Amino acid sequence: MKKKILISTGGSGGHVIPAITICKHLENSYETLISTDIRGFKYISENYKVILINTPKLNNFFLLPFSFLKILFLTFKSFFILKKENISILISTGGYMSLPICLAAKILGIKIYLIEPNMVLGRANKFFLNFSKKLICYSNNLINLPSGFQQKLTTIKPLIRKEYYDDKTNSKKDNLFTIIIIGGSQGAKIFDELLHIIFANITKKVALKIIHQTSKKNTNFLKNFYSQNNIENKVFSFDHNLNQLLQQSDLCITRAGASSLAELSLLNIPFVAIPLPSSKDNHQYENAKFYQNLDCCWIIDQKSFDNKKFENFLLELINKKDDYLKKKNNLQKLNFQNTWNNVNQKILDIFNEN
Repeated sequence: MKKKILISTGGSGGHVIPAITICKHLENSYETLISTDIRGFKYISENYKVILINTPKLNNFFLLPFSFLKILFLTFKSFFILKKENISILISTGGYMSLPICLAAKILGIKIYLIEPNMVLGRANKFFLNFSKKLICYSNNLINLPSGFQQKLTTIKPLIRKEYYDDKTNSKKDNLFTIIIIGGSQGAKIFDELLHIIFANITKKVALKIIHQTSKKNTNFLKNFYSQNNIENKVFSFDHNLNQLLQQSDLCITRAGASSLAELSLLNIPFVAIPLPSSKDNHQYENAKFYQNLDCCWIIDQKSFDNKKFENFLLELINKKDDYLKKKNNLQKLNFQNTWNNVNQKILDIFNEN
């Protein structure tokens, strides 16, 4: 009989995507389940056995007593779930969503493995470090790792969905320089309010194709704007085949979530990162800085964003291309021998240890 592993996740796609990916890596060797909150549930397909543990956020001071009571209740609920399902290993991708299930696993003496996709150790993962067997991350230079825990650190290549490995052939069908903007399905205000104007100015000098992810309420406006300015475009809010849209692109303008940057890196697409200034512990900037230090990307500070400077930057990048091609080459070097099978073997080795 296969051992059972429960993978705890929730919240944003940045937590859920690594959870789904590691579930895929382990499903042939273990029986796998996923626990999530309501926010994370929308990212998970019906192909997985999912347990809903809707942990409240701890960001409202006045509601803290009620939130702690609910977490206590959910810890008891998690305790009985773990016993009923006979879980041998708990994997947590961090975040406040993990508190009840990790507390229950600690009480039951279940092995806890933590996954940190960001370059900065998250607060929930930091809290459970003492109780964990391993901390799985992408770099030995994890920021905010307390002293004395280096021995728990195990590095792997970033957790990237299998379809990104399966479809790495360049599907670009034309020579038109194509920029894709990834701001999340909710849209990113700076991307929605400024970039289309900059692109319209650029296309007076250089032909472009634009693939733009935005919020649902903004799709019609952007489609009409690009069409009126004779810019070939695809505007969307959400697409299950995002990897195929990325493959049609030469350059990406993006936030700096760990999963997004790892996917762009694997697909060998140079990117301009504009990290979310309000991200906890400035982790988006640190995610992008990892790639900038390897000369694989550019970072633009949102707080000092200047339309004209950004327009000139893009024009120079498109016209000269030396720096662009250098970064593309560096991304290729970074992902040398990065295959699904190699990552799979490393992950299985970690969980098959006695």
